Amino acid sequence: MRQAEGMLDQNPANFDMYFAYAQMATARGEHPLLVCDHERLSYRDAEERSADLARGLVALGAGKGTHVGVLHPNGAAFVVAALAAARIGAVVVPFSTFSTPAELRRQLRAADVAILLATGGHRGNDFRGHLGEILGRELSDLAGPLLNPELPQLRWLSFDLAVPEPDAVSAELIAAMADDVTGADPLAIIYTSGSTSEPKGVVHTHAGLLGHQDNLNAIRGLSADDRLFCNSPFFWIGGFAFGLLATLVAGAELVCSNATDPGAILDLIEAERPTVTNGFIAGIATLTRHPGFAGRDLSSLRRGNLYPIMAPECRPADPELRHNMLGLTEGGSVVLLDGDESDQPEHRRGSYGRPAPGFSAKVIDAATGAELRAGQVGELCLRGPYLMAGYYGRRREECFDDDGWFHTGDLVRTDDDGYFYYLGRAGAMIKTAGANVAPPEVERAISAVTGAPAYVLGLPEMTRGEIVAAVVVADDPAACDVEALRSELRNTLSAYKVPRRILVLRAGEVPLRSSGKPDLPALRALF
Repeated sequence: MRQAEGMLDQNPANFDMYFAYAQMATARGEHPLLVCDHERLSYRDAEERSADLARGLVALGAGKGTHVGVLHPNGAAFVVAALAAARIGAVVVPFSTFSTPAELRRQLRAADVAILLATGGHRGNDFRGHLGEILGRELSDLAGPLLNPELPQLRWLSFDLAVPEPDAVSAELIAAMADDVTGADPLAIIYTSGSTSEPKGVVHTHAGLLGHQDNLNAIRGLSADDRLFCNSPFFWIGGFAFGLLATLVAGAELVCSNATDPGAILDLIEAERPTVTNGFIAGIATLTRHPGFAGRDLSSLRRGNLYPIMAPECRPADPELRHNMLGLTEGGSVVLLDGDESDQPEHRRGSYGRPAPGFSAKVIDAATGAELRAGQVGELCLRGPYLMAGYYGRRREECFDDDGWFHTGDLVRTDDDGYFYYLGRAGAMIKTAGANVAPPEVERAISAVTGAPAYVLGLPEMTRGEIVAAVVVADDPAACDVEALRSELRNTLSAYKVPRRILVLRAGEVPLRSSGKPDLPALRALF
């Protein structure tokens, strides 16, 4: 077993999540798998606890192919639940802890969840109350079997991993069920965040997700010696695959936090001394604004993409000269990246790297399907063994074209060296006076001047069709000189790309979706 370089030393097509984890549990033993605030879960603890829960799930009737929902925040309960379901061949269906009752009902029905493992509540969201409202009944710790027209497939609902005593379920049966799982079996149905359309359930197989994370670990150098700090939620693909599964595959330690106090998160980082970072930069903005941030010892954080909290000597002077990454749920996390973490030449500014191993990529004219040359802007299409198996409940032809290509809806271009540059979603491109403006390009230019996030969108205008507008974040909006900002932007952007309307808000005033992405209709309403 290659602990330091990845563990898939056999044919990845034969691997499943529990088989992969069992190897690491044997090799790593008491080594921490997860540290989340005050919770510590070793590889051995996770193995033992998931075995007990797996027996309980089987006692409830779960088996190969059963859809098991997991409604828990990042932490030991989520990890144990996912491992327990995966080892008996059940399909893990993570639920967002931001979900409203309507969203819970919709996903439970769409994903045909038979067993839901839920927390009673998280950050003011009363899930026991929400689910009782959906089902029209008071809920005990273990409510079921359920026979309810609202959720016709749901049979059991369990809070805080409480399941029946599994006395009749032997360890030998659980082992036999684990042996029956193959790499081709579905591991999870991960729902998209729904920022541009209705959320879709993306089906990924065991071998697809594990093999992809093993490849990505090799590129970013994540090994058993590392401690990964990740602020991505486990219910989305970044946290589930590029965070949790990547850690498991490498035999590493995963550090995360549910704390709302920036000081507590900084305390955790100083105590655990993670070596690698990954997640959403917007999610750590409060850490850098903490009064004691400058005096914190962050010297262990030397690799990854959360530049503002990394060791000072590892922070780039200009992040746009470092390769970015493009990930998507359908691609099993990151699909465009580069292992070179040094500053790139100026002509490669804004690069998103090249396709991850196992992925073929092309850029097409969405209207004609014709493949485009380097420098031309078109839609990114992907194909390969690590793509999703499809959308749950949809025909294959609704997911892929006749040649097996997945049309991402992302606008990109390439350069002569094969590096990709992301320009935004196809529907987000601003057309002003006959010219196209990519919001990410303008957002990056604004952030380079202000050092803070910006959100760019198009507003309807009679003569130009659309005009470019921007919401700029500032600690003190009154002190932001909008005209001086426009003047600075003209040094790097063509005149038609400089926002004609600029609104300055404090960070907490920007309307965002639960995914952290901007709520475009709400932003437009502000103007």
